This record gives sequence, C-alpha cells and structure tokens, in this order.
Amino acid sequence: MEEEKPWALISEVGGPHGYLEELADIVKQHFQIVCYKDFLQNPVLYGSKIQALLNWKYCPAAKPWLLKLLPCLKVVASGGVGIDHLDVPFINSLGAKVANTPGVVSDATADLAMGLLLASARNILEGHQIATDPKTVHIPQNLMGVEVTRATLGIIGMGEIGYKIAQRSKGFEMKVMYHKRTRRSTKDEQAVGASYCENLDDLLRCSDFVMIAVNLTSETSGLIGHRELSLMKPTATLINISRGLIVNQDALLEALQSGTIRAAALDVTHPEPLPRDHPLLELPNVLITPHIGISTITTARGMVKKMVENALAGVKGLPVPNEVHPH
Repeated sequence: MEEEKPWALISEVGGPHGYLEELADIVKQHFQIVCYKDFLQNPVLYGSKIQALLNWKYCPAAKPWLLKLLPCLKVVASGGVGIDHLDVPFINSLGAKVANTPGVVSDATADLAMGLLLASARNILEGHQIATDPKTVHIPQNLMGVEVTRATLGIIGMGEIGYKIAQRSKGFEMKVMYHKRTRRSTKDEQAVGASYCENLDDLLRCSDFVMIAVNLTSETSGLIGHRELSLMKPTATLINISRGLIVNQDALLEALQSGTIRAAALDVTHPEPLPRDHPLLELPNVLITPHIGISTITTARGMVKKMVENALAGVKGLPVPNEVHPH
C-alpha cells in the first residue's frame, strides 16, 4: 500500500518550519513524504518521484530552481489564503496547479484580529506586566484605555476574514465601515450592520480602529503610508492581520512616535521577525504578535486536511477544489 501512495515534498516534521506530529500524520495517510533536507541530499533520487509540494508556513519555498528539480510536479498546495509568496504563472507554466486553503482560516484570524484590537485598546499587555512585576505595590490609576463598545471600526478589505471581523464587532455594538474594490450585497451589509465607504480616505478619517484585512497584491503593497496615516484620528489605532508590506513601516514608526495615531497592533511585519534592534520593537504603543492569526490546532488541522485534499486532486488530474488562478 505504501508504494502506491504518491510522493509529496514537505518542509520537515517538528522544528520551526515543520509540521506537528499529528499534522504530519494527516499527510502520511495519503502521501509518501520527503522532507526538504532529505530531498536536498539526494535530489536525483527523489526529484522525479515528487508530484506534490506542500507549502506550509512558506516552506519549502517554491523557488524556480527547486521547482525545476521536480519534473513530475502536478500541484503546489499552500496553507493559508495569501499566495503572494508563490509565482502562480510560473508554476502553471511548468504544468502544475496552485491551491490555497480559504475559509478554514477565517474564524481563527478574525478571532485574533479582535484580540489585538481589545488588547491594544485596553492596555492588556501593559496591565499584565504591572500586575506580575515583583516591584508593584500599588496599582496605578492612570492605566486608561479607550472604549471599544460603540466605537467606529473601519475595515479595509471585506472578504471572508473582514466579514467575520464585522460579525464579531456587532457584539461590541461597533459602528462598522468598510472599503473594498467591489461592494458586498445589501443583504451582507445589513447582516453585520456595515456601511460601504467608496473612498478609503473617508474611512481613515472617521474610524477609531482601522483594521487591514486585504490580500497583498501589487495594488495593496504600501497601501498605508505617510499620507494615509496623517488622515487618521490621533486617538485611532491601526490593526494589521494581513501582510506586513501593506503598511509602510517607516511611516508607521513616525506616526506612532509623533502621536499622529494612538497605537498599532500588528500580527504581521516585514520581515518576520523584525531585526531585534528595529525601533518598532521599542515603542510602548505597539503590540506585535508573530503572525499567529491561524495558529490554533483546530485551524491547523483543517488547513492540512484541505492542503491534502487539493494535492490529491492535483495528483489524480481531478479539478482542484481551491485552485488559484493567475490574476
């Protein structure tokens, strides 16, 4: 039976870029796996066997030189929604399909987005540090945050993740505005109480919290820069759960230092992690998490299952459920 399973190239089992054992087991049920390190030691042996590349946490990176060592490759199955790390036209030119895992990541990412918003607004991290500091004798009375309930939330991007964020914000009675290239249906808007903002500048001016939930493309790279930050309220918070390159980090640093905006909460930066001497890491009004939007065991399990489903379809020549096509 083992010999009949198709071959897949993966990053590793365990390690910083690898699969947890239970996730690797899901892949092993359907594929004979080759870890990247082992492949590099003997590309001639494995190269012609591999039909699927499973891209988990961007690894193994689908570089042209690697792909050219895989003459029988039929599919690159990536975990997550973003595909900015994949050259889809080039991969397609080699006769292979590309797939991602939308849907399954949306709840966990939206949960973290609201977690970042709340933690930043209410100084939760700073409060924890004061509460656990061995030098603390008195609780300071000036640890004042900003109100979340009935505040205005501006969502840039209203795909599935943005929409899930809007759903969650209803529980806080937030006023929701959103900016998107194509407007959602009236039914969708009414379900979450969201109003469409055709002009991004208007959203930036009105929002107490600006939430970035767009894919990284050539159009969205550097979307938030000096000008956009200058339009925001000095009491506003910027939250980014999409990709680091969507925000000009130098402009963000300046805006945070000068008081142009109140705070930022980031699950993504560029690069990841930031250099240890990066000035953003020193600012008290920045909260940074290490790209953990999808990091729950339930979501990870669902992602790997969907990656396997896409990869098997590609290997068998069947329609790939979540195939990504070039723009």
